[in-house]
Amino acid sequence: MNYDVRGWAVHKDSAHPFDTPAPHVDNGAVRPDPVRYTSREFARQEWEKVFVQAWLMAGPVSDVREPGDWMRFDIGVESFIIVRTADGGLAAHYNVCPHRGSRLVQGDVGSQDDFTCPFHSWRFGLDGRNLAVTDPETFRPEVLCHGTDLSSVKVEEAAGIVFLSMAENPPPLRDYLGPILPMLENYRIGEMNVVQHRRSDWAANWKGGVDAFYESYHLHAIHPQTMGMLDDRTHIDLYPGGMSRQFVPFGQPNSHFPDQEGINPGIAVMLEDAGLDPATFQGSARESRSAIAMAKRDRSARLGLGYERFSDAQLTDSVIFGIFPNAQIGCHPEAVFLHRFKPDAEDPERFTYETTILYRHVDVPGYGAPLWMGLGDDVDLTGETRPDVVHTGLGEPPGMGEVLDQDSDLLPIVQAGARSRGFRGPLWGEQEARLRHFHVELDRWMGR
Repeated sequence: MNYDVRGWAVHKDSAHPFDTPAPHVDNGAVRPDPVRYTSREFARQEWEKVFVQAWLMAGPVSDVREPGDWMRFDIGVESFIIVRTADGGLAAHYNVCPHRGSRLVQGDVGSQDDFTCPFHSWRFGLDGRNLAVTDPETFRPEVLCHGTDLSSVKVEEAAGIVFLSMAENPPPLRDYLGPILPMLENYRIGEMNVVQHRRSDWAANWKGGVDAFYESYHLHAIHPQTMGMLDDRTHIDLYPGGMSRQFVPFGQPNSHFPDQEGINPGIAVMLEDAGLDPATFQGSARESRSAIAMAKRDRSARLGLGYERFSDAQLTDSVIFGIFPNAQIGCHPEAVFLHRFKPDAEDPERFTYETTILYRHVDVPGYGAPLWMGLGDDVDLTGETRPDVVHTGLGEPPGMGEVLDQDSDLLPIVQAGARSRGFRGPLWGEQEARLRHFHVELDRWMGR
């Protein structure tokens, strides 16, 4: 890893195509009005102009592998059923019975041959067609002629992830994702299975969540326990459509960490995860990252993991993709983290943070989930058991691990400041380039 004059990590010496930097994007220096974080009218327009029109990340393909498999996706006022149909395709329907509006499913995932409304037992096929109306002879034909099928929306899968759009004619998903799609495909997310799925309600605007996750500038202040092993000197790429990418180096000290050479306990854990003995490691902290990459390549060659498709940076770093409008994907060879920031249906100063961890199980000695993933001994890593979703309410500790719990504590404090007369809008630095890129794209969709 090299560093430019700003202290950012760059990949100038890498010949691997994955590491190719994106062309520079100048998003200006405008200071946006903080009303975007507090206004109900702004939130109303945001819903209609952005969320209704964009492609939204609904969940992993692993939840809908076989015909009849379905998952529920809720966002704002809406709820959807995404289901694998008998012909192997996907369908997505509003989770609403056309008779009286009852929700059809209440669970998060399941598998069945059709859907039956719990209110009056109307039945619907996986493709949304009505199969049965209870006591049809009691309805005038003119009433049923209004339509008895489920209302459906566009749905596509790409890179092992399911996306849906409420728009009448959204662009093809491949075009929407643009150049980040082949990068995501490189991780083969479709081969992974969910090993943890959690939701938590936070007292902040959803964009405050995006802002916090889109930069590592805050690591030294909010997550000091990471300073020995997570570097904040990151490489950032900005792409069309508000998409972005950031390399967060693992196994390197933060720029604010006093000891840049010694093997601290955090780096020692990462060396050990890669199969290296920290006690006998002869290199410095600056050399640990390349040593970890080499050790992972050796392990891949022994176990047939296929890591030759990855660059060294992919083997060591958290490669984070921003998916407009409200998602982030953290990618590692072993696992992928899906993050979603879902606006509250009523209150612009609340959102639901949702995180799903997908892991690729390899049933060979010497391979397992890295310790930094924070998975307990009770977690089934095989993918045979789909874990239940754990949902914590507003004010409850999220229980998502020390780092995420720290974020949930801080964001309400930031949100309170956004309401102050003394706050005239964010002043984004170059370490926060992804934030400005996201908000510029948001304003474009909003017509501002």
